[in-house]
Amino acid sequence: MTLTIPSRFNGPPDSGNGGYVAGRVAETLLQTLGLPTVGDGSPWVEVTLRTPPPLDVAYDTRLDGDALVVTAGADATGVAEARSVAAPQAPTRQISPIALATAEAAEARYLGLSAHPFPTCWVCGPARPDGYHLQPGIVDDAGGPTGEGSARTACRWTVTADAAEPSTGAVPASSVWAALDCPGGWTALASGQVVVLGRITARVASVPRVGDQCVVQGRLLGSEGRKSWTSTSVTSADGAEHARALATWIAIPTP
Repeated sequence: MTLTIPSRFNGPPDSGNGGYVAGRVAETLLQTLGLPTVGDGSPWVEVTLRTPPPLDVAYDTRLDGDALVVTAGADATGVAEARSVAAPQAPTRQISPIALATAEAAEARYLGLSAHPFPTCWVCGPARPDGYHLQPGIVDDAGGPTGEGSARTACRWTVTADAAEPSTGAVPASSVWAALDCPGGWTALASGQVVVLGRITARVASVPRVGDQCVVQGRLLGSEGRKSWTSTSVTSADGAEHARALATWIAIPTP
């Protein structure tokens, strides 16, 4: 099987948004195994990104034991690996639902409005005319402002047609994986370092519909050296959980 990430789904300017790419890879794995990508019977999937995912390039995918291996180019450069896994043990710092109004208020404290390493990111880039327009701003455990050292972010996700399959109008699991990406990353970006997604483990219990308003939030679980670990969730406006993820982020040098 082959898989291509169109250029509009970028994170950094020249590579794919990590959450979206991971979601497409997870969908490919589950479809190959004959498993649903959403809801009952859909397992947790762990996706490891091996290199910045190239855009507009055909990826080759193959099963190697229980893993889906994704490569690109004549030299078969490793792009990603995915496998179904047992449900991760709940992190010690769980994300509890917050109100839509609290998430909206947090958006005014979105650090990316003043300084964004990838302003054209499909999910959180303020320079995009399309995309998700997520603005994950700083909150604390009580839902109020704290400052740049905060370990929690939240924002609204107003689901537009950009997140849906053009042929069906339905929102696929991969679009929810994309929403699970950046709000976690911004909990690490708040410390001043620039990070990219290295690994994400997620499960989509349900998908929103176009027009729905959701709450997306992230929490920093810990950092060591160049690595940071986060938890993210997507919930409906009434607090029902659509999806949850754990992720590992890697700090990269900045000019």
